[in-house]
Amino acid sequence: MTEPAIADPGMGTVHHLDHHRPTPPADPVSLAKDPATAPTTPQTPAVPQGSRIVRTGRAVRRVATHDRTRSTARFTVRHGMYVVGGGRIVARRAWEGRTASRYERMLRAAEAAGNLDLATEWEEHLSRFRAARHQRRMDLLSAPVKAAKGAAAAAGLTAGGLLVLGIFLAIANKNFADVATPTLALIELVRWIVVVITVVWGPLVTMGPWAGLLALWGVGRHQQAAPQWVLPARSADAGAPITPSVVVTALRDLGIAPLRQAVKEMGDAGAAMLGPIRIAGCGVEVDVTLPSGVATNEVQGRRRKLAENLARHEHEVFITIPQAARTVRLWIADSGALDEPIGPSPLLTDTTLTADYAKGRAPWGQDLRGDAALISLYQRHFLITGLSNQGKTAALRALALWLALDARVEFRIADLKGVGDWGMFDGLATVLIQGPTDDHVIEATEMLEGLVKEMERRIQAPPGTVFTPLIGIVDEAQVAFMCPVLDSEKRPYGGSKATSRYFMAARKIHNQGRAVDVLLYQGTQDPTDQNLPKLVREGAHTRASLALGTESQARMALGDKAVDGGAAPNLLRPGLDKGTVVVASDGIKIPAGQAAITVRTHYISTDDAAEVAGRAKALRDGVTTLHAVDRGEERDPLTDVMTVLGDASRVLTTDVLKRLTALSEDAYGKWSHLDLKRVLDGTGAEPYKSDGRMVIARERLFRHLTNRGTEGSASAAE
Repeated sequence: MTEPAIADPGMGTVHHLDHHRPTPPADPVSLAKDPATAPTTPQTPAVPQGSRIVRTGRAVRRVATHDRTRSTARFTVRHGMYVVGGGRIVARRAWEGRTASRYERMLRAAEAAGNLDLATEWEEHLSRFRAARHQRRMDLLSAPVKAAKGAAAAAGLTAGGLLVLGIFLAIANKNFADVATPTLALIELVRWIVVVITVVWGPLVTMGPWAGLLALWGVGRHQQAAPQWVLPARSADAGAPITPSVVVTALRDLGIAPLRQAVKEMGDAGAAMLGPIRIAGCGVEVDVTLPSGVATNEVQGRRRKLAENLARHEHEVFITIPQAARTVRLWIADSGALDEPIGPSPLLTDTTLTADYAKGRAPWGQDLRGDAALISLYQRHFLITGLSNQGKTAALRALALWLALDARVEFRIADLKGVGDWGMFDGLATVLIQGPTDDHVIEATEMLEGLVKEMERRIQAPPGTVFTPLIGIVDEAQVAFMCPVLDSEKRPYGGSKATSRYFMAARKIHNQGRAVDVLLYQGTQDPTDQNLPKLVREGAHTRASLALGTESQARMALGDKAVDGGAAPNLLRPGLDKGTVVVASDGIKIPAGQAAITVRTHYISTDDAAEVAGRAKALRDGVTTLHAVDRGEERDPLTDVMTVLGDASRVLTTDVLKRLTALSEDAYGKWSHLDLKRVLDGTGAEPYKSDGRMVIARERLFRHLTNRGTEGSASAAE
């Protein structure tokens, strides 16, 4: 094989490559490069074909995902869909104008809404339309004959008229040729019309389709007939007025397939679902009758999405269930209105204001409509709950301050927080316990038991006796329910069982207290079955809740009926909605069909509360406030039982009860065999049968008391 030759640019001669090759060495040549002798001239690496494809793909992806590309694509699709959507709308309008589809759709919408009267009315419209259409078709059959006759008559009249006009013209000009002048003028006019049409026909044919497309685009743009993802952002809609079309569109886009389909079939008649939009305070209210197949709880469960569709925040839209079947009531606030503070309490602005426990209503705040929220407290137990630091104490205290302006009302208050929130009632309440310890819980429990004794005394009073209102208030009641301390009889003060002294006292007051005006108001945090037992929370006639964390807590606070009816304190904003309560009570005016109402309560600061309390004290002659419950004489039941046994070896339990009553009517007057057995349980001296009758052995009780006296002593340990 011939070796290649190269040209020497300097010499102009051609040299064979063999002339420049070095003489092969004698030793074998290593194929590995020696770094010391490797050439330093950079070599251009070979570019793999795959890397070019990767770079090209990345460049294409970068261009395709660029903001400008995406904006251009959305712009193109949006305006193209305007034309398509406009054509669809125009075609539908034309079809509805020529057929009975509009009437049929209206008829279906009325039937879906359950409005039989409206359905009957649309059926009559449909019948009249079909009769008129039939008449037009029958007239169309005879139209050619009538048209021919009309054309012949018109031609004859025109020719005769022109001839008469020509005769008049000929006589006037004394020229017989003028008889044909009007006819010739008409012919010339027709010729010029044909010339004009011939000239403009071409441009009209060219521009006509474009003008039609422009018209379709205008219709589609006006109706926003394009997918949502290509439509421009409409930030200016925030806070826009609420109109029927806005509400219908918001409902259509909730993501509920039957609702969307029903609105689509109704077309422009989607507003048939809506009642009148009424101004309601700082917002509007509208009732929506849902189509068949859509449940009210489906709409309730999409409150956030509905609010956003209405260009509102979630807390600015409330959904309740009125009495009408398959209907939801929407209250939509004006944008930002709920973030504005309400005015001061009338307790502060009107220094002459007084209260009437039986007939009056406390000015608690404002409802969402902006109307005054007045609540009756007459013979109603009260419960308020919510998360910590949401204004629970202030809301409860505002009601107590109003009641304090009625000099007949007596207060017994236990503040188990103990930071001075109720200090202004010193000199106003007959009992004021302040503190969070177990000792304060014990005193609060005994305060409630004192209310029970007073309630029982009033119940046993002669008929017709008039009693002054007695209000027991326990703030931070969860501290009492969670207290683990046992009394000397091993009964817990706290807890949610029948052995709990606080629980049983609260239950007894709830059961019979309202009949004799002995009432219990409680405030508690984070309601659960542990810190607010079911029987206690259901014993309150008025139940109010501030912001809560979960729907289950809302159900504990207000009950299932209120929550199922739309009450949602769990959707209030902690901190931002401080002082806003959801109330379920027959003592406050609630709109028809609703189970609860939302109230923005007036805030009365501690200093202002002290000023109101000062006015209330001036209405009284002077009240001595006890800061601890008078427990009376301390007695040891076991020692008293041993005393009444005397020297007898055993005594009938019936006789023991009689002797204990004689020993202390106050302590043992209402004891039963169960009370006696409970005291003796665990002592070894429990009642037992002897000759078929229950007795108590003196020796057994004496042994227990002796052992109890030596427990813990040094001699007992040896």
